[in-house]
Amino acid sequence: MTKTITKIGNSQGLMFDSALMDLARLHVGDQVAVSVHEGGSIVLTPMRPVIQPDQAAATAKRLIKKNSELFRRLA
Repeated sequence: MTKTITKIGNSQGLMFDSALMDLARLHVGDQVAVSVHEGGSIVLTPMRPVIQPDQAAATAKRLIKKNSELFRRLA
């Protein structure tokens, strides 16, 4: 895929179409880490929120309760 750098106000930027955003699982407002590698490669890495231990425990309990019959049959 080829993109063209365009002028956006006093800056330059790339426009990402919805298909690219969907493939990268990105949404408007998401944060990305930008790194520049030897040779000039630019890599954008999505910054996914880290789930807190208490949130993870609550989510696990909810999923176990919701799927208790399935887990019982699998055991």
